[in-house]
Amino acid sequence: MVAPARNTEPPLIELCDIRRSYGGADGAPAVEVLRGLSLKIHAGEFVALVGASGSGKSTLMHILGCLDRPSSGRYLFAGRDIARFTADELAWLRRAAFGFVFQGYHLIRTIDALHNVEVPAVYAGITQAKRESRAELLLSRLGLGDRLAHRPHQLSGGQQQRVSIARALMNGGHIILADEPTGALDSRSGAEVMALLRELAQAGHTVILITHDRDVASQAQRIVEIRDGQIIADTPSDPSAEPQSRTQAANELLSARNFPALMARGVAHAATPVADMLEAVRAAWEVMWVNRFRTMLTLLGIVIGVASVIVMLAIGAGTQETVIAKLATFGVNRMYVIPGGDNERGPGGTLSEADVDIVASVPNVTVAMPFVQGKVTLRAGSVDTSAPLWAVTTDAPKVLSWKPSRGVFFTKEDERNLATVVLLGKRVSERLFGAKNPLGQYVLVNNVPFQVIGELEEKGATSGESDDDDVIMVPFSTGSRRVLGTTNLSWISVLVDNLDIVNETARLITTPLAQAHHIQDFKVYNRAASVKAQEDTQQTLTMMLGLIAAISLVVGGIGVMNIMLMTVKERTREIGIRMATGARERDILRQFLTEAILVSLVGGVAGVVIGLCLGAALIFWDVAIIFSVRAILGAFACALATGLIFGFMPARQAARLDPVVALASE
Repeated sequence: MVAPARNTEPPLIELCDIRRSYGGADGAPAVEVLRGLSLKIHAGEFVALVGASGSGKSTLMHILGCLDRPSSGRYLFAGRDIARFTADELAWLRRAAFGFVFQGYHLIRTIDALHNVEVPAVYAGITQAKRESRAELLLSRLGLGDRLAHRPHQLSGGQQQRVSIARALMNGGHIILADEPTGALDSRSGAEVMALLRELAQAGHTVILITHDRDVASQAQRIVEIRDGQIIADTPSDPSAEPQSRTQAANELLSARNFPALMARGVAHAATPVADMLEAVRAAWEVMWVNRFRTMLTLLGIVIGVASVIVMLAIGAGTQETVIAKLATFGVNRMYVIPGGDNERGPGGTLSEADVDIVASVPNVTVAMPFVQGKVTLRAGSVDTSAPLWAVTTDAPKVLSWKPSRGVFFTKEDERNLATVVLLGKRVSERLFGAKNPLGQYVLVNNVPFQVIGELEEKGATSGESDDDDVIMVPFSTGSRRVLGTTNLSWISVLVDNLDIVNETARLITTPLAQAHHIQDFKVYNRAASVKAQEDTQQTLTMMLGLIAAISLVVGGIGVMNIMLMTVKERTREIGIRMATGARERDILRQFLTEAILVSLVGGVAGVVIGLCLGAALIFWDVAIIFSVRAILGAFACALATGLIFGFMPARQAARLDPVVALASE
């Protein structure tokens, strides 16, 4: 081996006894590709690494470009051992010092030429305006000013290779690593690419050319021949040529004084988190748009899940409201204090108007109404009938949730004056007056004439044994004193405010009444508690509907994970390209995680819109629907969480790919 002469400055790259082996796991024999290779490359040199296929030159290029690590030996870059570099520091070195030109171009197929060139600058944290301006300038200098918006499949091989060169120069390209850059090109395009590489070398770039073609290698200043993983020759192609002086930017990057500070700033990354996120969203949207049919299928699971949760919960809430509204006609928030203790052989007990005041003073009691009931005989003209009489106060419409369908209810003045006025239930009115309007007519109640001032709403039977429409209502004072002749109450109707504390309210009613009676000769019938139990049951059923609907959301999330895993497999080479241009693990993780979340975000929005539309259609068809903002926001949040949770594993898998393996994938 003949060593090159004349360059006395410290080498830019120094390899000392580099070895690289593959395999050796699970009992398989290890294959040694590089065998104790040593090499020095100075800044500004144009070096060609020549060798037949399988000689190890591509493996050497991967090690030189920090895409791979040697099995043993030392790699010194600007005098620093890269074995001590972290993964982020190696990523910075790739984007700050190296520019790769591959035989297969390795352009990202989903983005246009301009954005392909921008990729290294994205990971360097350069602002969008600056990187677009520089990328456009580079492409224009390479004769592609009219191809900025063209995707790789719309460009010829030579044009794609020039895009690759522009990308290599985006962050400076102080060291150009060109792996068989003319191998896939015709002779004319190959000559153009080689001319570009010579120009770069003359401009002060360090160019390392990997080729099997000696005619191509002869255009370099120095030829290093490799065979079976070892250097067998290292000679200058032109003994009179001197390496070009490197650029000022290269001097700053490679100087011993500036290197640590530049690396620290580069690893810290210059872009803001917001800029990083916006760039990830833009890239994710482009991928979704290019693969829009597959994206729509992926969205479908999320859309169905979100829409189902919204509609199911809305139907459940509407049904619950309907049930409660029907129960309200029978007083869902009522309690009753009834004479008589729990012991059948004990005293019967009575309730008085004084007890009403005690009950009314209890917290959570909105109204306490005395109630006296008796059977009376009614006569109107020649028609006689009998019906229950309810002697109640003016609070009856509120306590009983029962109002006149026509006419008016009696007033407090009627109560004070023991007025002989009556409201007829629907069936009583029909028996006495038929279809005739009873308002203003007189009815004998136990031979006492009463004027009809109202007809009660038709309510229907509350149970199999009673019919609330077959009653009459009179003022409490009139009914108890002038008709029934007793002030002993049949019961006290209690209207409570908060159903959640009805049991506590019942206890608070019992205690002072028992103290006043000196015995518990009454019972508190807690109907509100049973209604509350019915309400809780309905809420449970609604929740079950929501959980059933949520299953489809989980299925949609599994679909997202499956599609993302397929996407990682399909885009493995793209991941390798991004890593070769300086992407860190967290950059890859953020990009693929953003894609999963964006799919879920779009699916969530579409699901909310479709869910609301379905709900509106159901309302049009008279289905009880009550939309809940909490349910809508919850379904949307679950969609995002689904994307985050189910997208994390594929994103992490993508971030942990080996750059060399990723680049070699098909």
